[in-house]
Amino acid sequence: MKLNKWTLGLAAVGAVSLASTMTAKADSNNLSPVQSAIQGLIISGYIDTSIEYGLSPCGNDYEDSPMMAIPFRGYNNYDKQNGFNLNVVQLNFEKPLDEAEYASGGKVSLLYGPDAVGYNPSSNADSDSDFGIKQAYVNLRFPVGNGLEAKIGVFDTIIGYEVFEAGNNPNFTRSWGYWVEPTQHTGVLLAYRFSELVGVQGGIANTTYGGINARKGDDLEDFYCKTFMGSVQLTAPDSMGFLAGSSLYTGVVSGGAAGSGDNTFNYYAGVVANTPIADLTVGAAFDYARWTDSGDKDEHYVIGLYASFKATEKLSFHGRGEYGWWEYDPDGGSSSDGCYYGLTGTVQYDLFANVISRLEIRAEFDDEYSEECGVGLFANIIYTF
Repeated sequence: MKLNKWTLGLAAVGAVSLASTMTAKADSNNLSPVQSAIQGLIISGYIDTSIEYGLSPCGNDYEDSPMMAIPFRGYNNYDKQNGFNLNVVQLNFEKPLDEAEYASGGKVSLLYGPDAVGYNPSSNADSDSDFGIKQAYVNLRFPVGNGLEAKIGVFDTIIGYEVFEAGNNPNFTRSWGYWVEPTQHTGVLLAYRFSELVGVQGGIANTTYGGINARKGDDLEDFYCKTFMGSVQLTAPDSMGFLAGSSLYTGVVSGGAAGSGDNTFNYYAGVVANTPIADLTVGAAFDYARWTDSGDKDEHYVIGLYASFKATEKLSFHGRGEYGWWEYDPDGGSSSDGCYYGLTGTVQYDLFANVISRLEIRAEFDDEYSEECGVGLFANIIYTF
């Protein structure tokens, strides 16, 4: 039994799956795989492009507006405003687990392009390489109960409503909840399915945040400061009527950040629910992130609400609303706080085979920036193979 058969899945809308916490974070690359003739190897991937325009920075300088801080839109990913962009190319090689009692397999996911910048800090010393290894793990299954699965190597984090692969999200641009979450870990992850309704994961890794073979620090005592993670997923049974198949997911990641003495803690809870309207799916997500270092404490809270409606076989609509707030309490200094909120609307129309095409508008408000608001327009074309 493969892990992605029981992980939290968002209901399919058009050609895009509303990728979820577990599907995305434990094994998120589910875009149109192609079967290879080489010993059952599956080769898949995609090319992600966009056209982006700043409709209004609510001031004179878009760089000083919150739009610049949206994940993969600015800073070390270059400024993607007002132009044409290649975002990323992803290439995946996977040998799935078969039905053997002691089954084995593995997966490698490679990133090329600007969105690889900073995703994996071990790419080079400056974290500005446009190549990165997203996942690379050995997958094993042991004949324990219903089957105990293990991933050993580099794997996606286990928490979050959205994922790195834009085509697996309901909206093109990432949420602020995604921004405060981990990305990848180097370690061991175990997964077990008690029934069709209950699944769990648990693991240990070097650090909370990205970086292949990263360590918390150089001191010998840091060897014992690992990152621990766990999650539980519940699926509504058929007896619950229109809610059947809806999912509730919660997970925790706690440990040290790569290359520093920081300690981090992430908590996530999310729900994806079917509604009495057959083509309408709704969701909600809550993220809490805390960073502490030598008495300093930085906390972020993010609430996200989602809705997706499939109007026709090719046409679908997706909406997201977010509200977040942060509190910074330095050791011996004056504390500060702030809030941010945003609205995102996406229209998707799948005219060509294997192509995700969508138009999106996003408005952001953040009292941390000199230009406190911003509105952006995005056109996103993704070819999957």
